[in-house]
Amino acid sequence: MTEKPNIIFLLNDHQSYYGHGEMAGGPKIQRPNFEKLAAGGIEFVRSYTACPLCSPARRTMLTGLFPHNHREIKNDTKHRFDRETYLAKLAEAGYKNYYFGKWHAGPKTAKEQYCEGFSYPSYNNPYTKPEYKEYIKKNNLPHFQVRIQRNFMIKPWAKMLNLKEGELFSPKGDWCNEHATGIMTTPKETHEAFFLANLACDKLKELANTENNHPFHLRVDFWGPHQPYYATQEFLDMYKPTDIPEYPSFQDDLKNKPDIYKVDINYPISKNGKLIHPNPLPWSEWQKVLAYNYAQITLIDQAGGKILNTLEELGLAENTLIVWASDHGDALACHGGHFDKAYYMPEEMVRVPMAIRYPGRIPAGQKSEELVSNIDLAPTFLDVAGTAFNEPIDGQSLLPLCSQQVNKWREDLMCETHGHVVSHLGRLIVTDRYKYVWNDGDMDELYDLKEDPYELKNLIFDNSHAQILSDMKTRLKNWRQKTGDRVEKHMIKIRKLKIA
Repeated sequence: MTEKPNIIFLLNDHQSYYGHGEMAGGPKIQRPNFEKLAAGGIEFVRSYTACPLCSPARRTMLTGLFPHNHREIKNDTKHRFDRETYLAKLAEAGYKNYYFGKWHAGPKTAKEQYCEGFSYPSYNNPYTKPEYKEYIKKNNLPHFQVRIQRNFMIKPWAKMLNLKEGELFSPKGDWCNEHATGIMTTPKETHEAFFLANLACDKLKELANTENNHPFHLRVDFWGPHQPYYATQEFLDMYKPTDIPEYPSFQDDLKNKPDIYKVDINYPISKNGKLIHPNPLPWSEWQKVLAYNYAQITLIDQAGGKILNTLEELGLAENTLIVWASDHGDALACHGGHFDKAYYMPEEMVRVPMAIRYPGRIPAGQKSEELVSNIDLAPTFLDVAGTAFNEPIDGQSLLPLCSQQVNKWREDLMCETHGHVVSHLGRLIVTDRYKYVWNDGDMDELYDLKEDPYELKNLIFDNSHAQILSDMKTRLKNWRQKTGDRVEKHMIKIRKLKIA
């Protein structure tokens, strides 16, 4: 056993979390392995993303910086790595880094950030890679295949991918992010999550059987439960569609919302880039979509559980910090019935699951309502490793909070967006009860999350909340000053990059 602890980081992508399952009066979304991990340490039930979009959030988790500081402000901005990453700092501190899965954090891959493993540029598609083909051959498995249940892609995209409802499909494109649901006709082990888990378990076994004086950091970035929502019958049987009640904001007519909530490009729920109201699909169809979504969440949980069980079996768990989280949320079925996401920031998009276990250092059985963010993950990893970034960052280590060594934590938290597909500037500030969203050139938002957890009543023009609004604006101003967030500068940057 090394003196310094090992680090395991499991990251789900684009996970439906806030507002779903039991909170909405529906079936519990089964995540037994995540819950077991949380029970052995701490679960943060009010964890937020720095930005509800893949690339900005993923660069944040590497640097501890908000997107306006690390400059990867939208998907595939491809801003160079001009700030330190925690991967580089861990390597400098004597750690061996292993990375398996989705990258989508900027130029090149994790291999250029001092990592070994399985990593390809941008979003990509694991099912087309030689490593996947070697995996299925070695394990006598067929190539991944599903039968499409529901297609949400507009006709040109669906035709390009040969994506048809009721027909068999295998992801062969550059990216594996079809807007669709489907039942797997191949074993669960053919899913990318089990492929990645197998790579990680093989590496753990190799490390356990090798004389090694170096601590390790092993990170697994699943492509799911991001759409497409694909799962086997085993997991679909856990969720009866008719048991899923209508989502509380599904019928939202968006009259008291900014125009950004009305944007959608999916078929058949949008027209000319706008969400159709009332939603063209009856709730009975959305129940099926959600059942597939929940089933894939449980599938990912089982794959992650294989990694955690292997760690235990190899006797490596006691000297290992484990974090399991998601990069951002999913707008599925919320506020009029969306599929995927855009650049609005409801709780469904910005709240993420997060649990941390570190035996002997973090007391078990904790459930925290403190405001934490994925800006805090990189400094936490470095704190555990006994090192830190050379330059100031926006996040702070969670270790003192997890180990009950601090009496006071932050009272508010910021989140930001620079848009998705279309450019938009938005900033969010949240406290233990209230949430304020500034939307550049559009209606602002103010919600009482205690009384209105699904954000159906925008209080921005309610005079009785004028003092609260003033306080929230001051809090947001303080965060922006503290983190050097000058919107005007980034408006120029967006135009220069011609991101649209």
